[in-house]
Amino acid sequence: MTDVRVLVADDQALLRGSFRVLLDTAPGLAVVGEAGTGAEAVDLAARERPDVVLMDVRMPEMDGIEATRRICAPDGPPGVRVLILTTFDLDAYVYSALHAGASGFLLKDTPPADLLSAVRTVADGEALLAPSVTRRLITEFVRHGGSAHPPPRSLDGLTEREREVLTLIARGLSNAELADHLHLSPATVKTHIGRLLAKLQARDRAQLVIAAYESGLIRPR
Repeated sequence: MTDVRVLVADDQALLRGSFRVLLDTAPGLAVVGEAGTGAEAVDLAARERPDVVLMDVRMPEMDGIEATRRICAPDGPPGVRVLILTTFDLDAYVYSALHAGASGFLLKDTPPADLLSAVRTVADGEALLAPSVTRRLITEFVRHGGSAHPPPRSLDGLTEREREVLTLIARGLSNAELADHLHLSPATVKTHIGRLLAKLQARDRAQLVIAAYESGLIRPR
């Protein structure tokens, strides 16, 4: 089985080194590069094509949000997913990372085992939506994003079943929970999710959640 290739982007050398040791000693994970600035992260992501970028928010030259936007852009390196690392659970700068293409968020004081699990989760194409910090970020982003938002997305092209699946994804249900709730096979659930990703031009579940909120299908509580 091929290792999950990780790029670590943080302006603190000590933290980068700690992350590298943690990741390199974990089964199935391998660090392919370190970046001390957002610009370095963009360059390394294009050159190394990692599966996951651990991205700090506040970095010199180019912050992590802009770096995420460039990496996740349509003309960016294909298949690269970004996991945002932040010191604060409601960092205002992190809200815009959702639209920039981030697949999830972690606090820097996350336990090592949870960080490793998060990297594997994101590498598998899942969004890291379970932690309460991410749920609050999504809600606050939609509520306070204001004019920074693009026009509301249309769901006209979705079937009723796809709308139902999208609603449940936005509420945080996993694939297994979706299958159980809708009395569908796991394969059918994956098919519906694949169609949603294609129709809404979303990279992963995090982007599907944003689409559900922006379209008005789900309202922030």
